[in-house]
Amino acid sequence: MAAHRPVEWVQAVVSRFDEQLPIKTGQQNTHTKVSTEHNKECLINISKYKFSLVISGLTTILKNVNNMRIFGEAAEKNLYLSQLIILDTLEKCLAGQPKDTMRLDETMLVKQLLPEICHFLHTCREGNQHAAELRNSASGVLFSLSCNNFNAVFSRISTRLQELTVCSEDNVDVHDIELLQYINVDCAKLKRLLKETAFKFKALKKVAQLAVINSLEKAFWNWVENYPDEFTKLYQIPQTDMADCAEKLFDLVDGFAESTKRKAAVWPLQIILLILCPEIIQDISKDVVDENNMNKKLFLDSLRKALAGHGGSRQLTESAAIACVKLCKASTYINWEDNSVIFLLVQSMVVDLKNLLFNPSKPFSRGSQPADVDLMIDCLVSCFRISPHNNQHFKICLAQNSPSTFHYVLVNSLHRIITNSALDWWPKIDAVYCHSVELRNMFGETLHKAVQGCGAHPAIRMAPSLTFKEKVTSLKFKEKPTDLETRSYKYLLLSMVKLIHADPKLLLCNPRKQGPETQGSTAELITGLVQLVPQSHMPEIAQEAMEALLVLHQLDSIDLWNPDAPVETFWEISSQMLFYICKKLTSHQMLSSTEILKWLREILICRNKFLLKNKQADRSSFLFLYGGGCDVPSSGNTSHMSMDHEELLRACTPGASLRKGKGNSSMDSAAGCSGSPPICRQAQTKLEVALYMFLWSPDTEAVLVAMSCFRHLCEEADIRCGVDEVSVHNFLPNYNTFMEFASVSNMMSTGRAALQKRAMALLRRIEHPTPGNTEAWEDTHAKWEQATKLILNYPKAKMEDGQAAESLHKTIVKRRMSHVSGGGSIDLSDTDSLQEWINMTGFLCALGGVCLQQRSNSGLATYSPPMGPVSERKGSMISVMSSEGNADTPVSKFMDRLLSLMVCNHEKVGLQIRTNVKDLVGLELSPALYPMLFNKLKNTISKFFDSQGQVLLTDTNTQFVEQTIAIMKNLLDNHTEGSSEHLGQASIETMMLNLVRYVRVLGNMVHAIQIKTKLCQLVEVMMARRDDLSFCQEMKFRNKMVEYLTDWVMGTSNQAADDDVKCLTRDLDQASMEAVVSLLAGLPLQPEEGDGVELMEAKSQLFLK
Repeated sequence: MAAHRPVEWVQAVVSRFDEQLPIKTGQQNTHTKVSTEHNKECLINISKYKFSLVISGLTTILKNVNNMRIFGEAAEKNLYLSQLIILDTLEKCLAGQPKDTMRLDETMLVKQLLPEICHFLHTCREGNQHAAELRNSASGVLFSLSCNNFNAVFSRISTRLQELTVCSEDNVDVHDIELLQYINVDCAKLKRLLKETAFKFKALKKVAQLAVINSLEKAFWNWVENYPDEFTKLYQIPQTDMADCAEKLFDLVDGFAESTKRKAAVWPLQIILLILCPEIIQDISKDVVDENNMNKKLFLDSLRKALAGHGGSRQLTESAAIACVKLCKASTYINWEDNSVIFLLVQSMVVDLKNLLFNPSKPFSRGSQPADVDLMIDCLVSCFRISPHNNQHFKICLAQNSPSTFHYVLVNSLHRIITNSALDWWPKIDAVYCHSVELRNMFGETLHKAVQGCGAHPAIRMAPSLTFKEKVTSLKFKEKPTDLETRSYKYLLLSMVKLIHADPKLLLCNPRKQGPETQGSTAELITGLVQLVPQSHMPEIAQEAMEALLVLHQLDSIDLWNPDAPVETFWEISSQMLFYICKKLTSHQMLSSTEILKWLREILICRNKFLLKNKQADRSSFLFLYGGGCDVPSSGNTSHMSMDHEELLRACTPGASLRKGKGNSSMDSAAGCSGSPPICRQAQTKLEVALYMFLWSPDTEAVLVAMSCFRHLCEEADIRCGVDEVSVHNFLPNYNTFMEFASVSNMMSTGRAALQKRAMALLRRIEHPTPGNTEAWEDTHAKWEQATKLILNYPKAKMEDGQAAESLHKTIVKRRMSHVSGGGSIDLSDTDSLQEWINMTGFLCALGGVCLQQRSNSGLATYSPPMGPVSERKGSMISVMSSEGNADTPVSKFMDRLLSLMVCNHEKVGLQIRTNVKDLVGLELSPALYPMLFNKLKNTISKFFDSQGQVLLTDTNTQFVEQTIAIMKNLLDNHTEGSSEHLGQASIETMMLNLVRYVRVLGNMVHAIQIKTKLCQLVEVMMARRDDLSFCQEMKFRNKMVEYLTDWVMGTSNQAADDDVKCLTRDLDQASMEAVVSLLAGLPLQPEEGDGVELMEAKSQLFLK
């Protein structure tokens, strides 16, 4: 279609783009965002070949969207997002506009697109919360449009100027003149603008003149910042025509500035026009000045006087400050060697300028803080570029008692110096490295105030913030922080974190400090950033902190952590960070935990790169950090450590190790050696815990990311075993299964149910108990118990929790992480809540065997399969302790709870719980738990009979029996890997006989017949797995079963009147016959004991049956 009917094809792509805008589809999710981005990329590529068609289509879409009538906040947001998507696509298409676009197309752009863009620039005022973003996006479109279509835009501006020269109205529309601020301007275009405005300036009304003055100044900066080489060349090869236009306009503006108010308005433009005349600047610097330039010299004198505070008007002083900052900024684009006169001019004003702007006792203010801050940043950056070693103004801004605005200005100035170094002669940031200590102190102080002012501490769970009245600020502030102060600290903190992200060396530099001091300062910096990651009330800062930490983990940054001992320092601090983050992840104290896990994956990659680079550098460092590669599992409750911010900071200091929390067991054994426990081992354990626990997340992406992280654990083990020349399993006992997890992570198209099934299959393959998987199981079990209580008490629990819990739940549900395990209340209308509970149940079933094995290793007897041929086997001795299980162990408690849920009758989710428990126990349970399950089922069912052996028939008992039959059939039918080894560790004879005894008295109702049929099918499956099972008295058991089941074959199928019942009884006849056949296969006749004659007669009776 694209080749034969290109117009229709392009229109189809444009239509698809239109249909998938948020205003048409509603709130965006991950899938729709990806689809929209794909459509956008398609249109941008197509525009390179079919430019007019794409631009025309996008313009039509934009026009239609702008004309839509919307109602409600959600619709307004979708409209705004749609407009941003369209404008961004237009900007990128225009930026790639082919050079050979026809004149006809340019006319079309003017007629259709330009009015729509102007609509955003003219009508988006401060009332709309999205106004600034839309205006910025629209200005980007206009800038791209004017690159190749300047004439079209200039024509609109020129026409409006012409109209205004003959307009007699006082209130005139100057919006089209303001387009000058947004267009792409090079040297030739700037000359045209100056010439046009100089020609028409005098005839304009005052409002229009002021609009021209303001807009031309911004057009000048568009030129300088986008074409700095052209401006620099202006001072190498003076351009007379440019200077003539600028001088003429200067004189016109000078004549316009009759009053103080008008002078204040025109001085910033006048200094710029003067900068465009290098020869005039040269002339007025002499003692004798040409008469034509006298007004320029007087202007500079007035500027100096006003700047020094002798201008007689605050308005003029403020305007002089603005003009001088413009002069300083422009001078940085000129090489000193090309024109030293302009630098002398700057030097004559800069001292007064800095005294005015950076006076701590009298801060500069014009009533508009953003504008003041921008002016101060421009000044500070320009002063640094002019004289990088004169840092007196830096010291003022760094001072602890300076206003927070000064700190904000300094940090943003440094960020601009780092990120914007377009010209060769601009000094680099390394000239400021000497102030690293002061900057670190500022970061620590700001962090403290911002976190304290928000009423939250990073080490506690999410809770309603305390009011500001309840908080008392320490440090230099004696009063309690206000809302405004807290907000200013947040802005400053965000800027400081961005600064670390831009150049970590600026805050890592430690001139003339010893190794331990250097490590301590690095630890303090990184700990501060780590503290910000879980801050849910400051999401932008948290995201930026993660980026900064990632940059700090790059190879070129790590060497600065402590050059004297880079390996030990890196692994000590980085492992503490890893421990802290994983602890927060496992306790579900972080929003957007999937994104944090992705970031953690990048950190692991950095760790491995560093380890690979240094694996031969210092082998002794690795032996110290990892405890020599020993891997002796510790007790089940290891690693349950509590660490707040202060403890984290202490732990990161040189030579420190993690302190165990109050009441928790020591982790010495986790290291496999005596002495203080290696930090890296503890971090690895906590990381394993986090990754295991993400496997039961209802968010598929989170599960896949966690699985992919196992790969990096394996890579670390590979590197470490290469260093110590030992088996990789010494470092990572479950290495093989972890690699299988990593391979599954590439299955991006996997559905949620299939992914969970695969995860549980791999969990059953975990062979070795470790502190990580044991703690993960126990933590998950605790959360599962809490979630189970919430589900069973719903909606009563929800009502009792009150508003606080409900609001907490709303917060939890919005995140892509734990739902029911996050605390607070639960809403079963939220499907993810129940799904997470189901996933946790499967996780505990699949991994429970390893935890049982871990506890068995402590002294419980284990089963040894009998030797010799199967045919000779009469039974096996079972370890009662291993099969029954200690009732106090978490695994045993979990199994008991599961059995109780087999008959859950919750009115809302009872059926779902029963069904999922049946399926998960029958299909996903670890084979190591089979003996415990069999014994618990046997014990429970034995309670369904009284002391005389009579059946206690109740609906609940019947339900339990039916669930047991289904579980046993699934379990025996499934042939789970490793099941053969464990099936024979507990006898199922008693349970099976009791099941038959119970079911045989149920009668002949439809449901009873169905249960009997299922039981017969279970018996058949049981006999198929006979070789894997163990029997105490097999022959007697089978004969007894034959006796019971043959009674069912003599059933009442011919007596039933209902066709459905007839059909079911026929199914029962068939199932019972097949079960009897399986029982009789190779079965010797063995009736109840008696004398010889009676025995023979009994055998005959058995045979006749």
